[in-house]
Amino acid sequence: MWHRRPVSTSPEIIAERAALTATLLEANPQAPTLCVGWRVVDLLAHLVLREHRPDLMVRDGLSGAEPGGEPHLQRLVADALDADGYADLVARFAAGPPRLSPMRALDAQVNLLEYVIHQEDIRRGPRGADGESGPAEPRDDVSPALSVAVWKQVAGTAGLRFRGAGCGVVLVVPGGPRKVVRRGRESVALHGDPIELALYSAGRRRAAEVGIQGRPDVVDRFLRGIGEAPEPGARPASRPAAV
Repeated sequence: MWHRRPVSTSPEIIAERAALTATLLEANPQAPTLCVGWRVVDLLAHLVLREHRPDLMVRDGLSGAEPGGEPHLQRLVADALDADGYADLVARFAAGPPRLSPMRALDAQVNLLEYVIHQEDIRRGPRGADGESGPAEPRDDVSPALSVAVWKQVAGTAGLRFRGAGCGVVLVVPGGPRKVVRRGRESVALHGDPIELALYSAGRRRAAEVGIQGRPDVVDRFLRGIGEAPEPGARPASRPAAV
């Protein structure tokens, strides 16, 4: 088994690694996730490769392989196809990155959203005959401190995520803070709790509980700019917002 001293000094990151570990142990390794082409076991292998051999993760990205066919990732998956192998790979993730891993140095910058989003990738993965993302039960363990920490990171990174939006973008937490993450003459406002906004900005838009406010033509332009164009003749529910 794998045993290491926790790498993070952030209580929220430590708690999210533990929560993601528990979710991985409870999940069916073969269940699909929100990451197209990845089952739970593939996502687990990604988490381990990211911390132990990020160089191989980069090589996989350059290989041109479709998700689920990455050569180095699939070598880890092959060793985790039985119950014992899967449990050992979960334990390896739970133990944290090795001493020389860059993920130790970058812990505060990159790990919180990684763990939060991937936990929802599992919880909200496609289910049912139609393959739609099923609504997951709301987490009952989201502390105020976690919400604040997630909000700070989303507010600081979402501008890059929406650089092709074609309009301004404002993030709004109902009853809480708001942040202009992309300026423009015309804007849309995205309303949701911090974890929902994190999912939306990371491309999990159909699974995120986020409301869009703005003039209909600006909303359409925004959706097309981020690659989520509505179906012909359909318009997302929206209303003017002072942004």
